[in-house]
Amino acid sequence: MNEQSNSLPSKYNPNEVEKNRYKFWLDGKFFEATEDSKKDPYTIVIPPPNVTGKLHLGHAWDTTMQDTISRMKRMQGYDVLWLPGMDHAGIATQAKVEAKLREQGKTRHDLGRDKFLETVWEWKEEYADFIRQQWEKLGLGLDYSRERFTMDKGLSNAVREVFVKLYEKGIIYRGEYIINWDPQTKTALSDIEVIYEEIQGYFYHMRYPLKDSDEYIEIATTRPETMLGDTAIAVHPEDDRYKHLIGKTVILPIVGREIKIVADSYVDMELGSGAVKITPAHDPNDFEIGNRHELERILVMHEDGTMNENAGKYAGLDRFECRKQIVKDLQDQGVLFEIEDHTHQVGHSERSGAVVEPYLSTQWFVDMKPLAEAAVQLQQGNKKVNFVPERFERTYLHWMENIRDWCISRQLWWGHRIPAWYHKETNEIYVGKEAPSDSENWEQDEDVLDTWFSSALWPFSTMGWPDEGAKDYKRYFPTDALVTGYDIIFFWVSRMIFQSIEFTNERPFKDVLIHGLIRDAEGRKMSKSLGNGVDPMDVIDKYGADSLRYFLLTGSSPGQDLRFHWEKVEATWNFANKIWNASRFSLMNLEGFTYEDIDLSGEMLLADKWILTRLNETIEQVTKNTNKYEFGEAGRYLYNFIWDELCDWYIEMAKLPIYGEDEREKNTTRSVLAYVLDQTMRMLHPYMPFITEEIWQKLPHSGKSITVASWPKVREEFHDEEASSQMKRLVEIIKSVRNIRAEVDTPMSKQIKLLIHAENDEIVTELENERDYLEKFCNPSELKIGTDVDVPEKAMTAVVTGVELFLPLEGLIDFDKEIERLEKELTKWNKEVERVQKKLANEGFVNKAPKAVVDQEKQKEKDYLDKHSKVKARLAELKK
Repeated sequence: MNEQSNSLPSKYNPNEVEKNRYKFWLDGKFFEATEDSKKDPYTIVIPPPNVTGKLHLGHAWDTTMQDTISRMKRMQGYDVLWLPGMDHAGIATQAKVEAKLREQGKTRHDLGRDKFLETVWEWKEEYADFIRQQWEKLGLGLDYSRERFTMDKGLSNAVREVFVKLYEKGIIYRGEYIINWDPQTKTALSDIEVIYEEIQGYFYHMRYPLKDSDEYIEIATTRPETMLGDTAIAVHPEDDRYKHLIGKTVILPIVGREIKIVADSYVDMELGSGAVKITPAHDPNDFEIGNRHELERILVMHEDGTMNENAGKYAGLDRFECRKQIVKDLQDQGVLFEIEDHTHQVGHSERSGAVVEPYLSTQWFVDMKPLAEAAVQLQQGNKKVNFVPERFERTYLHWMENIRDWCISRQLWWGHRIPAWYHKETNEIYVGKEAPSDSENWEQDEDVLDTWFSSALWPFSTMGWPDEGAKDYKRYFPTDALVTGYDIIFFWVSRMIFQSIEFTNERPFKDVLIHGLIRDAEGRKMSKSLGNGVDPMDVIDKYGADSLRYFLLTGSSPGQDLRFHWEKVEATWNFANKIWNASRFSLMNLEGFTYEDIDLSGEMLLADKWILTRLNETIEQVTKNTNKYEFGEAGRYLYNFIWDELCDWYIEMAKLPIYGEDEREKNTTRSVLAYVLDQTMRMLHPYMPFITEEIWQKLPHSGKSITVASWPKVREEFHDEEASSQMKRLVEIIKSVRNIRAEVDTPMSKQIKLLIHAENDEIVTELENERDYLEKFCNPSELKIGTDVDVPEKAMTAVVTGVELFLPLEGLIDFDKEIERLEKELTKWNKEVERVQKKLANEGFVNKAPKAVVDQEKQKEKDYLDKHSKVKARLAELKK
C-alpha cells in the first residue's frame, strides 16, 4: 500500500479524485516507452488534432479508445509507445488567424509573410497548451517525451524528402488543370475537401445562333456566367440532328465571338437537346474535351470569384451578381428562352463553406495510379491492414480503385512550402530539399503543400524517418493500431497506407479501428448552427473524466455512431459511486491487512469460491473483448460483475465471516476480498483510470502504480463450476423469498416461516451448509430444509431449480391474488416450454448446432417442464 491511509472519503467526488493524479503518473514516467528489449513493442500514434481550437467530444471518444488500448497493453507487459502530436492544419489555422487579424482591421498582407507566420506560431503555441490541458483532464497516457508537430524540424525534413523523391520518379508533377477552387480562402482544394449539398437552382435554356444562318443550337447550363469563356459547342458524332453542323461556327451571345461546333462521343445524345457548351477553363469535363479538340482556355474569373477582364462589361462583378445580370441581358436579347427549376448537388469548401468553383489553374499534383495500385495489392496479402469493422475495407478499396490525381498545392502561407524553385531568367524548375546553391537567381514557389501531405507520413515521420537507423523507427514502426472516424478514411487513412508502402515497404499499422460520429440525443450531427454541441470539459467538470470515458467506450459498437445522453453519463457516475462505496466498505474491513497477509490457500466458503470463479470468467471475457476492440461488450461484463455480483452479493455475504468469530474464515475472506478488488480495479483501469488508481493505491499490493501493474490472468485453480451452480441456486432462493415478501408487502425486518423442499439429499446437504446465508438474507423465524418437508395447505410458493419454497402466510395473503400470480407464472412456463420444444423439433437446429448448444436446450426443456408441473400442482392445491 503506497498511500498513508487506506480509507476513502465517505462521498465520491470525481474532481478531488482526479485532481493531482495525472501529475503523479507523469512524475513517475509511467507513460514513457521503456525501450526494454525483453518486452514486445506496441505502438499507437495519436491522430494529431488541429491547432485550430479546443478538442470536442469526437476527440474525447477517439483518444479514450486509444488510451484504453494502450493502458491494457502496458499492463499486459508490452513496451507501449502512445505518441502524441498535433497537426498544423493549413487552411483551417490560417483562416482562424486571418479572422482574428480582421477583427483588428488587418490582413496577412499588411503583416507580410514572415510576420504573419510568427503570428500563426504564437496561435499554435496557445492552442497546443489548451489541447495538452484537455488531454490531462481526460487522463490520456501519452509519452510526451516524444511529442511531435507536423511542422517541426524532423517532420518538415521528411516532407521535403517525400516530395523530392516522388518528383524524381515522375509521380509528382506540375500542370494546368481544372481544380476545385475556394474563392473565399483563395486556394485549391482536393476532391475530398469538397462537401456536396443539394441546392435549389435552375437550368437556363439558351439559343446560340449559327453564323450566316437563321438556324440556332439550343443548350442549357446551370452556370450562365461561365458562357463568357465558351470556346465550342459539342455534339455527338452520331447524332443525326447535328451531323450537318459539325465544323460550322456559332456566334457566342453577349460576347459576339465565333466558336466551333465539334463532335465528341462524351456528349449524351439523350440528355436535353444533345448539344453542350464547352468552357475548358471552368469545367473538368470541358477541359478534357478542350484538350482533345485543341480549344482555347479562357478564364473569366479572378481567384476571389469576381469576374476578370475576359468577362467584358461584367468585369469586377461577383460571380453570382454577374449571373443575375447576364440572365437579364440574355432575356432582353431573346437568347434565354426558359428558366427551369433544377435541384442539384453543389460543391462547397469543407473549410470555408464557400461554393467551390471549378477553375483552371497551374498546380502541383500526385499521380495516384501507381500509389493506389500498390495499396490495393497490399490488401490481397497476409500483411494487409485489418479494418475493424471489416466492411470499411470495401469502402477504402472502392475509393482507391477509382481515385483521381491529388492536387497537393495550396495558395496559403501557413504550411510546408513547396520545395521547388523557378529560375528568374529561364523557364527552368529546380526541386530539392534545399535551395539551389546560386539561390539569388531563383524564386521559391509561393504555395504550400496540402495539410494531408504531411499527415500522410505521420506513422513513420514521427519515428525519425527518413533516418532508417533512428531508434524509434527501428523499434516502434510499423505501428499496431490506429483509431479514427469513418469520415477520414479517404482524407487520411488511405494516404498513410499508400505513402507508407511507397517509402517504407510496410503497412503503417496492423489494425485500423473505425468509429462513427457523436450525435446528439436525437441523432443529429453536433454543430454550431444547431447549438447542440457538448464540451467534453463541461461533462468532466460535472461528472468526472471516468464517467465520461466509460460512457464513450460502452455507448456503441465499432463503426457505429454514438448518441450523447446526459442521463447515460449520470448513470455511469452512479456506477462509479457504487464502486467507491463498495471499495470504501472493503477497505474499512481491510484495515491493517497487508499484502503479505493475503493467503488464498486456505479452505474457502461457498461465496469465496463463487466470486473467484466469476472473476476468472470476467477476466476472460473482458480481455477477449477489449483485444477485439469490443469495448461495449467488455464494459457490460465488467458492469454486471461489479454491480450485481461483487457489490450486491459477495460483499454482503463477506460480512458474515468478517464480523464472525472464526479467525481462519475471516482471514480467508479478507484475502479473497483484497485479491478480487485488486484484480477488478486492474481490469477496470483502462476504462476508468482515475478512480481505479485511487482505490488501488489504498489496497494491499506491492506496486508503484496500477498503470504498470500486471493485467489479470485466469487462474484455473480458482475455477469451481460446482460452487457456481450452488451459488446460483442459493441466490435464486434468496431472490424468490425477497420477491414474495415484496408481493405481500412483508418487510425484511419481519420474520417469516420458510420451508424448503429439496428434490434430493445432496441439495439438502448443500443448503444446510449454507444455512447461515439463508438465515441472514431471508430472515426466517423458522427454517426447514428437507426432501420430506410437510407442505402447508395455504402458502406462497416459488419454484427454483431442484427446490420448492413454501412461505406459510396465515392471514397475510389474498389467496385469490396468489392464484392469479401462479396462473401468470404457469402461462410464462407454458411459453418457455413451447419455445424450447419448438427449437428442439427443428431438425435444422438439432443437426447443425454444436452438441453443447443442443444439450443446453434439452436441459432447459427439462428444467422448464419441472417448474411448469410444480406451479400447476400448487395451483390445483390452492383451488381445492
